[in-house]
Amino acid sequence: MDGLITRIVGAFREIFDKSKGDEDTMSAKKISEIKEETDESRKCYTNRELSWLSFNERVLDEAANPRVPLAERLTFASIYQTNLDEFFMVRVGTLMTQMHSDEVIRENKTWMSSREQVKAVLKRTKELERKKEEVYEQLMGELEPQGVRIINFQKLSKEEGELLEAYFDNHIAPFLSPMIISKQHPFPFLTNKHLYATVLLSTAKGRSKMGIVPCQSAVFKRLISIPTRPGTFMLTEELILHFVSKLYKKYTIREKSLLRITRNADIDAMDIYDEDLDYRDVMEKLIKKRNKLEPVRVELSRKINDKAVKELAGYLKIDTQQFINVGTPLDLSFVSQIRDYLSDREELFYEKRSPRNSVYADLKRSMLDQIDEKDILLSYPYESMKPFIHMLEEASTDENVVSIKMTLYRVVSNNSKIIDALVDAAENGKEVVVLIELRARFDEGNNINVSRRLQNAGVQILYGLEKYKVHSKLCLITRVTKDGGITYTTQIGTGNYNEKTASLYTDLCLMTANQDIGAEAAKVFAALQKGEVVDDMKHLMVAPHCLQNRICDMIDEQIALAREGKEAYFGAKFNSLTDKVLIEKLIEASQAGVKIELIIRGICCLRPQVPGYTDNITVISIVGRFLEHSRIYISGFGENRKMYISSADFMTRNTVRRVEVAAPVYDPDIRRRISDMFELMLRDDEKGKIQDADAVYHRRKLNDIPVNSQEIFYEQAYEAVEKKNKEI
Repeated sequence: MDGLITRIVGAFREIFDKSKGDEDTMSAKKISEIKEETDESRKCYTNRELSWLSFNERVLDEAANPRVPLAERLTFASIYQTNLDEFFMVRVGTLMTQMHSDEVIRENKTWMSSREQVKAVLKRTKELERKKEEVYEQLMGELEPQGVRIINFQKLSKEEGELLEAYFDNHIAPFLSPMIISKQHPFPFLTNKHLYATVLLSTAKGRSKMGIVPCQSAVFKRLISIPTRPGTFMLTEELILHFVSKLYKKYTIREKSLLRITRNADIDAMDIYDEDLDYRDVMEKLIKKRNKLEPVRVELSRKINDKAVKELAGYLKIDTQQFINVGTPLDLSFVSQIRDYLSDREELFYEKRSPRNSVYADLKRSMLDQIDEKDILLSYPYESMKPFIHMLEEASTDENVVSIKMTLYRVVSNNSKIIDALVDAAENGKEVVVLIELRARFDEGNNINVSRRLQNAGVQILYGLEKYKVHSKLCLITRVTKDGGITYTTQIGTGNYNEKTASLYTDLCLMTANQDIGAEAAKVFAALQKGEVVDDMKHLMVAPHCLQNRICDMIDEQIALAREGKEAYFGAKFNSLTDKVLIEKLIEASQAGVKIELIIRGICCLRPQVPGYTDNITVISIVGRFLEHSRIYISGFGENRKMYISSADFMTRNTVRRVEVAAPVYDPDIRRRISDMFELMLRDDEKGKIQDADAVYHRRKLNDIPVNSQEIFYEQAYEAVEKKNKEI
């Protein structure tokens, strides 16, 4: 298969070299052969961007799911939009950058060019907008019996209209800054994701002009209460649009619409390392630059004529195809205010849950001593992060602790007990080394501020590596023993050291006193402090050099067993699958007869159940109350089973372009626990959908009573605490 791919890549290079003046192209016969092989290989692949849109559709499905409480469904609708915003800012932004380059770049699995992918994404997004409109109307209809309505001006009485007009005149209009576009007044800069009213105007002499009115201000609220109708609201931007003629009294309003743009956020921080530059200062400048990058999408609340769209496109320097008509409010973040209004209606929300103190960790005892006795696994959000925080706090004052080393990717900006513990440790004279990744997208500013605080406390700060982001979740505590030796306590996680997301994301945290793992973690930090990466490890798997190949080795072991007629298995849970090397290896394993079970929340570029290729592969996606985020790799059966938890998804960016760590799970009790968790998630038929050979996800019925794995995990955490309390 690798030889085939090499030929295909070479073929496309030859084809597209023609645009660079190379007239020596292949024969028609050779091109035909390559295309035939390419089409055959496509059977097992789905385009990455379209797969992501499929994931976001599953989020939207939760907004329409009648088994989800109404207020929570509102949140899912808002999450759908937030997800889509980031998708356009990052992924579509990257494609737009590639599209405008001289080089023709094709996705390496479905061979779509950047331009073709953008076209397909826009087409699919417009289809999903129609679905979102139906879901939104459904939600608004269900809110009315609950005493909540979002209305427009046409549904107001004359008295109410007069009250709102007075409100507009006195509380909104004085803070608006209407603009006219002309030679003397160039088109203004439109802020990313802000709301604007755009109006097409006519002068008394029949000349056409365009007006722009910013609709957001810190002075007025997004939702305006209708005083005569409790629970009834109007969106501020709709009120502004209705009375926009008051702002342009010398003109006739011909057409009007609300407008919202999404800008490219694809800043590249990988090539800015310079010994003469302060990396933190450069990142701050790049963050400011991001806010001014070109638009990639324009949303309109009302259809306006083609000539006006073309004029707007000219001002914004984008194609008219990037305009999307939206049948819902352009910004759904206001649903948080509706949730607040309904906060006393418990039946409209999920049952209140809070992380339980793990029964495997006694907060009244030394955490370091407990980890010395036995490995401890925490499962977020079902179990609290407190044992890990207590371990750090204990280490910050323990006289035998000589150093604490951590990698930080995303952390809480304020009131982080983890950051407090690291500061205390440094102030207590410990060696504290923290690698904080300043390139964590959309968290750059927060990480810059955290790095300054830590550095001011005496923490040795590393900014990361020149060529690789550091995405691992690794903490190493080193202590001296009575005889002058050293001992390690290591924590490896699947998620960030962030107290807030630990209550919202499903993640695993392994704390171990295994000295082999500790010694290898020490080597990882030693390499990072020198700006290097490790090349090989016996216990840990560490990207970029020894993770992808080790996963392939595990799968190869199962392939060998299957070819001998023995039982063979590979299972994994992660967020996305795009790594072509691993996809090819999974296809090979399926063809050899290895049973493969994958739990993939988001992108999946591999199509399961394709006859002759992926018959033995099952893919499910769980989208529920909590964001599935843990990564688990399982290979084989019985005593020979290998099990890892990791920070790495099966994406090329994770497996060969970042520093990631996967840790083996050796403790038999924890291995059984993770196996049980994995099996339960595979049986989830409440939130778990299965993917077919056409890359379409379907609901399924496996159990007489639907299984919701997330709710069961929480029930188990509550029951474990109750049982322990009874025993005490």
